[in-house]
Amino acid sequence: MTMPSAEQIRPAGAPRANRITESECSLDDFIIATRRTTDLADYPHAVRTERGVLFYDAAAVTAPTGDARAALADELADALLNGPGIVVFSGAFDDRHGLAESTDVFTEIIADQRAAGVANGDHFAKPGANDRIWNALQKFAERSPELFTRYYANDVLALISEAWLGPWYQVTSAINVVNPGGEAQNPHRDYHLGFMSTATAATFRAHIHRLSPALTLQGAVAHVDMPIESGPTMYLPYSQTYEQGYLAFNLPEFREYFAQNYVQLPLRAGDAVFFNPALFHAAGHNTSPDIKRMANLLQISSAFGRAMDAVDRSAIMRRIYPSVRELAAAGHTRAVANVIAASAEGYAFPSNLDLDQPLTGLTGESQAELFARAVADGFDPQRFDTELSALDARHIA
Repeated sequence: MTMPSAEQIRPAGAPRANRITESECSLDDFIIATRRTTDLADYPHAVRTERGVLFYDAAAVTAPTGDARAALADELADALLNGPGIVVFSGAFDDRHGLAESTDVFTEIIADQRAAGVANGDHFAKPGANDRIWNALQKFAERSPELFTRYYANDVLALISEAWLGPWYQVTSAINVVNPGGEAQNPHRDYHLGFMSTATAATFRAHIHRLSPALTLQGAVAHVDMPIESGPTMYLPYSQTYEQGYLAFNLPEFREYFAQNYVQLPLRAGDAVFFNPALFHAAGHNTSPDIKRMANLLQISSAFGRAMDAVDRSAIMRRIYPSVRELAAAGHTRAVANVIAASAEGYAFPSNLDLDQPLTGLTGESQAELFARAVADGFDPQRFDTELSALDARHIA
């Protein structure tokens, strides 16, 4: 009896669930996906489009309540999912939110970091090239709680976050200052799969590639005027709709197409940009002589990326380490990997990026990676305990 293939079992038109391969990445298909125009009639709350990007007036979108607000949120969610993937709110932050005062606070924190000899690393830039405040959310609240309250009372942020992620979302923040001469990034997608190597992303099947963008929302609040010469972020509208994008963004032909077709628009201080994390984007080159391009980079997370049980995985790892070493010594490589996967934290985030800086890659070491390294290198229990304690300390704010 011949067993049917997965393709034969899958109903016609059903979404795929197999792995995506790099060989599937077709620039022609990508061009078709991204060469679309944005019809303002499809987005009745938007005030204009510019090169495919939707612009909303912050004052107008925060006025609706009840069903009208829900309809507006529906529109914004559709713009991020099926539309250009990016929306701009003009004047989202202003004096009511302490825009200028918060800029001063962030500048003070950066000055304190520099005085302390801290040169924070960046995911996509060399250490010291830019100024970065990791976990700016907590540092802001601790330094100026009243100003923090004014700033994060912002209704635009609440509206777009709930539209994309639903209620119970979690806000995190990092201040990034790209100094004059700061180089442009390569185009990329963002957290989660976008922070993995191509080979790692390829191990997640297609439905996870569709899921990843729904777990986070990317945003940026301009804290200074950002003319083109200051290098505001470059975007490729509609690129979030290309399913193979997490494997494609590193390919030379896709990078070249991005370089020839990206959209880059100036921003005023207080403007806020929000986009689907699967949108191809890259920070621009700051060619200005004197503009320190400061943005509050907001990464808002879904409430659903959390386990139900609180588990002390470090305690488990310390307890089982001797028996896992014995399993490895007996040559049971796959069994060792299975035990590590069941017991250790396999993800490097969340982390304290002041201590666990991404200086050699996009992520620090995870518990699972440390566990595997310890077994492979023959750590004795004391050394394993020491390194695990150090790793855990780097994950505490």
